[in-house]
Amino acid sequence: IMLHSTLALSLLLIAVSSNLAMAIKKEKRAPQTLSRGWGDEITWVQTYEEGLYQAKKSNKPLMVIHHLEDCQYCQALKKAFAENEEIQEMAQNNFVMLNLMHETTDKNLSPDGQYVPRIMFVDPSLTVRADITGRYSNRLYTYEPQDIPYLIENMKKALRLIQTEL
Repeated sequence: IMLHSTLALSLLLIAVSSNLAMAIKKEKRAPQTLSRGWGDEITWVQTYEEGLYQAKKSNKPLMVIHHLEDCQYCQALKKAFAENEEIQEMAQNNFVMLNLMHETTDKNLSPDGQYVPRIMFVDPSLTVRADITGRYSNRLYTYEPQDIPYLIENMKKALRLIQTEL
């Protein structure tokens, strides 16, 4: 009888721990759905409001990526973004990250129109950095895959501006 109950107990423990492991794995995987392919190791906030709150709380700039699933330019940028280690690392450690497939009510996030892909920075004082732009004068906040070095520079600029201005 003793052996039987020990066996039952250890089976119960195995069942519990594997359930726990699955729950932990699920927990770890939760951001995937929010990443939408932009980087699964990045912790993504769900809403612009949450992003502003986290930026203020953590004193990190908020990076907002506007994109659409069926936009080929967005897909190309997403691929380059997700494959770039420097961007992924900065996004994980130095930014509050948000990617949106809809517009926000904050008109400051569309100073020159509601096009995609569009990447904007908001600093922890909750100022939209309209001065951090890409290469194109007709769409100031768009980036193409070959503009990844510009985007990296702009991420660094967003970080520098915090240190010098706050």
